[in-house]
Amino acid sequence: QVHLVESGGGLVQAGGSLRLSCAPSGGTFSTLTVGWFRQAPGKEREFVGTISWFGARTYYADSVKGRFTISRDNAAKMVYLQMNSLKPEDTAVYYCAATGSAAHNLKSSYDYWGQGTQVTVSS
Repeated sequence: QVHLVESGGGLVQAGGSLRLSCAPSGGTFSTLTVGWFRQAPGKEREFVGTISWFGARTYYADSVKGRFTISRDNAAKMVYLQMNSLKPEDTAVYYCAATGSAAHNLKSSYDYWGQGTQVTVSS
């Protein structure tokens, strides 16, 4: 069983930056693929990006490509989502999720989910 805790959300003005953290515990961190998803009010939960356990390869949704960066620190057992040039449409609850499988953009591919952290971008 893997337990995930997100942190770092908050209120920021458009154009600003935030860094979210995800702390998985209970599994073998170095073999976990970790993904980030977000859900805005009234919308489906959508893929933001993911980082594979093997080679730390990253994949991003087109909507965040070039603005968001995912990284992982295997020694610290942390995964980060650096969000720059934030837009009001980035406002959502952000979730990290984990799987022992290869990196994927489908929600159904992830077995474990955190509780989420709110990100609000004001215009």
